[in-house]
Amino acid sequence: MIDDALTEGPELSSKLIGRAQGFYASAGINELVALINMNFAFLVGKYNGSTISIMGRDEVLSGVREMPIVGGSGLFRFARGYVQARTKMLDPKTGDSTVEYNIYVFHY
Repeated sequence: MIDDALTEGPELSSKLIGRAQGFYASAGINELVALINMNFAFLVGKYNGSTISIMGRDEVLSGVREMPIVGGSGLFRFARGYVQARTKMLDPKTGDSTVEYNIYVFHY
């Protein structure tokens, strides 16, 4: 289960804009792959109270991973599109990581 800070940039001092909430589950027998179900819950500005939901396969060690947007709420109602994830930092000892998500979304 996750409830991580969603920030404008990768630095810990970056402005908090929401929470990344959901779960990761191991999904690979012979490779490091996760099933991700996550909501980007926005807490500030125009998108405050709105969410974007993603669900998909994450090949953790790949440079760029693509996962589908499966919906949203608020201003992102009927959302569709995709996200591209890139790991910016990974500490194998603690499991801590910083992941950049570029979101390409269509919504009404």
